[in-house]
Order: sequence, then structure tokens, then C-alpha cells
Amino acid sequence: MSDQFHKPTLFSGAKFESLEAGDDPARVMRVAHESARALLARARNTGDADVVDRLVHYTDAHGIDALAELWARSGPHTLPGALWRLYLVRLLIHQDPAGVSLLFQRGAEVLATIDALVAGAPSPAGPDEVTELADRILRGVFEGDFALALDRAAAFCRVTAAGASSVADDQEGADPDRASELTRRALRLTTTAEELTGCARLARDGALE
Repeated sequence: MSDQFHKPTLFSGAKFESLEAGDDPARVMRVAHESARALLARARNTGDADVVDRLVHYTDAHGIDALAELWARSGPHTLPGALWRLYLVRLLIHQDPAGVSLLFQRGAEVLATIDALVAGAPSPAGPDEVTELADRILRGVFEGDFALALDRAAAFCRVTAAGASSVADDQEGADPDRASELTRRALRLTTTAEELTGCARLARDGALE
């Protein structure tokens, strides 16, 4: 990772798109890490709430494709990999807040852990509450405790995964296709939770790069 990147800026959509890394794996990784560092540093150093708002809502205005180009190929336990997963979790919630809130609520009921409390959602958590939670978690990355934000996102994924598994069990006889889809979603969420938890540990050790 370059040590010459001393003046991070807030990337516009056009600037994100201009950083296409082509087929060179080394350049892909360099651009991913430098852009992630720049984004995080810009948010944490500015003290400007408008900057943080624009970062939280970046994909609302520009879509997820530019971030995918930058970060989707990064390792799961890297800074760009962590940011990519956080934006994906937020996108999942914003695309279907009603469906996600139902899964989260079911998960909170069946999961015998403190994950629902760690995630920080109220009880009951309806569509508006989980949408607000998604924004609060991502906001915490840019102006709060980064490791805690990662832990909260991981906890949210674990609770929602438990809910998806529980609903899948309910649907097994009546709608096998729906049950299979929910089971796949539960597996993806569980994997994401594990990856985010690993990132949180690295962040606390100052080793998430």
C-alpha cells in the first residue's frame, strides 16, 4: 500500500469510475486499498457532517457498481473488503426493508445470543427501524468506533441469518423454492458476519489494511 497517498479526497461518482484498474491484479489491489484509505481518512479528518452524509448515501446517488469496480475483488479481511461488505449490508436493507425487518425480528426471537442488542436495533424492529439502523452502522464507520461498527454489522447479519433459517424451516413444505432461497441467504449472511467479525478484530489491533 502506497505511503505517498497523503491528501485523501472525497471521490465523486466520476472519480470513482475513473479509477478502473483493468486486468492488472497488482493495480487492482493498489487502487482498492488507496481508495479505501482515502475515503476513510477524508471522512474522519473533515469533521463535516455533510461529507459523512454523502458517504453514507453514496450508493443511493451513484449505485453500487463504482464501489464494486474498486472493492469487490478485495480479500474479506482487508479495509476495502470490509467497506464493500458494509455497503452491501446497507444495500440489502434498503432494497427490501420490510422483508429484512421480518427476518431480523424472527432472528431476534429464535437466536439465544446478545447479537440483537449488539446490532442496536429497537424491539420490535420494523422497516423504518432497520433502514435507520443500516445508516447508523455505516455512519459509525466514518465518525465513530470503526471496529464497533463492524461488530454491529456482523451481529445484524447473524440475527438476520437466523431469521432466514427459521422462516426457511417454516416454508419447507409449503414452498420449497422459497425455503431454498432463504437458506442460501442465511448462508451468505452467516459468511458475511464471520468476515466482518474478523475485520473487527483486525481493526482493534490496528491491522486492517
